[in-house]
Amino acid sequence: MALHPQARKAIEQYAAADSLPVSDPRFDIAAERAADRAAALAEDRLPLAHVRDVDAGGVPARLYLPETYDAVVVHAHGGGFVLNDVEVHDAAVRRFADLAGVAVLSVDYRRPPEHRFPAAPDDVVAALDWVGTQPELADLPCFAHGDSAGGNLALVAALRRPGALAGLVLIYPFLDPSASFDSYRSAADGFDPADAAWYWDQYASTRADLEHPDLAPLRSTQLHTLPPTLVLTAEHDPLRDEGEHLVHLLAEAGVEVVGTRYLGQIHGFWRHTGTYDAAEPSMWQVAGWLRMQVRRRP
Repeated sequence: MALHPQARKAIEQYAAADSLPVSDPRFDIAAERAADRAAALAEDRLPLAHVRDVDAGGVPARLYLPETYDAVVVHAHGGGFVLNDVEVHDAAVRRFADLAGVAVLSVDYRRPPEHRFPAAPDDVVAALDWVGTQPELADLPCFAHGDSAGGNLALVAALRRPGALAGLVLIYPFLDPSASFDSYRSAADGFDPADAAWYWDQYASTRADLEHPDLAPLRSTQLHTLPPTLVLTAEHDPLRDEGEHLVHLLAEAGVEVVGTRYLGQIHGFWRHTGTYDAAEPSMWQVAGWLRMQVRRRP
């Protein structure tokens, strides 16, 4: 399928803005983070019963509690490991917590280049461990959820804590530092592969890290330990094939796994419900899958 008109418009608007790509030596990480936060603070925010910032095992995080909930989701935000934070994802997480009827712990993990690998996965795992110490959360089924780089971190957390999760949701996960899949050449609409390489370079502490399974989880020999997993990919996304390859690996390993490709869509569509018609239905798909997993539990 060709690009959805909404995706095509988003790409055209980005090109017209003449923004510096992250891989440009003149790119200012601090300025980009500040601009993203300012834009996020201007968004409408759905009120929830309780929202509070917490210290999750030494890691800053934000806990979202709708009026009723019977599961908890540990969320790791995307942004190439370098960009975005809890504030930038606040509006999307509020919508998701409300429609899914789940508590969400959004983790403000440390980011490179100030804090390189393995700081981010260490933080997500610490936050996951913290959930099990909280009286209002400890007895609930726990899931991990992440988009893009956050999908990588959610997957690594699940691999580090086998048996701890009731399920895992990965939205166009960023998994392969080698960029070896064909979609980097055939589907790179709106996400330059040079930018992807730059993100990996910021994240890794050493070149050897790029082959470590806690950074490149497709290399893990423990994929068979994962809980039921849902993977969403976008058709016009260089990360498409690595996410779908993960689905294949999990199925072959005997893991209960579902993979869905969103036709016509580009990387990043998930949290922009005001821009992409596919965004809210994708949240409903995740919510329905979570409800199914909760109801199937003994």
